[in-house]
Amino acid sequence: MGILASAKPAIIICTRDRARAVAFYRDTLGLQLAHEDGLASVFNIGGVTLRVSAVADFTPHEHTILGFNVPDVEATVKALRRSGVIFNIYPHLPQNEFGILTLPGGAMHVAWMQDPDGNVLSVTDA
Repeated sequence: MGILASAKPAIIICTRDRARAVAFYRDTLGLQLAHEDGLASVFNIGGVTLRVSAVADFTPHEHTILGFNVPDVEATVKALRRSGVIFNIYPHLPQNEFGILTLPGGAMHVAWMQDPDGNVLSVTDA
């Protein structure tokens, strides 16, 4: 077994404005804020720690940095849209009117959104 094979992962997301990011993750996405310290605001998601840390000169990546595996992508997208989330539409992908891509074979679906800093997040049933 590898040294970290049984370690629980922690996700670190950078933000330029921690208060704004916390409001998004807590109020818009509905994640439970576990605690805050001098370095980060900490959420627990399915037994995994998500730390939202302020980095003044942060520039987001263009690819997905965090994905949420959900049982029903369309229902989740619709609920998040009601909370004000706008889903990304990529012209080169055959997404539906909600921004959901159905992968070849039809069994897997994914939709992408951004947090206030431009970090790309996804919901999927894959």
